[in-house]
Amino acid sequence: QVQLVESGGGLVQAGGSLRLSCAASGRTFSSNAMGWFRQAPGKEREFVAVINGNGRLDFYADSVKGRFTISRDNAKNTVYLQMNSLKPEDTAVYYCAADSEVGLLPSRGNYDYDYWGQGTQVTVAS
Repeated sequence: QVQLVESGGGLVQAGGSLRLSCAASGRTFSSNAMGWFRQAPGKEREFVAVINGNGRLDFYADSVKGRFTISRDNAKNTVYLQMNSLKPEDTAVYYCAADSEVGLLPSRGNYDYDYWGQGTQVTVAS
C-alpha cells in the first residue's frame, strides 16, 4: 500500500521559514514526478511546486517563485519543500503528491497525480 506522509507544517510569523517533508512508502518514486499543492479555506487546491524523477527539472507557481524550493532525495524516497519569506497568503493545508506514471516533464495539474498525502497545515501570522 502506497503512503505519502507529510511533516513540518506549523505556525510561523510572516517572513519566517518552514521546511516540509513528504516520505513515500510502498513503492519507489525515483522515476516519477512528485509535487506540492495547497488548499486554503474556501479555495480550490492549487499547484505550488513539482519536480521530476531525477530532480533536475522543477516548476513553481508564480506566487512562490524565488521563495520556495522543491527538492528530493530518492535514496530516502522523500520530497521536500523549503519555504522562505512566508506570507500570510501562504496559509493553507499543503499536500504532497506523486505521479504513478513515468514521464520527462512534471505536471502542474493536480489531476495527473495519483497518490496524495493527508496534508499538513501551514499558518503564517501577520
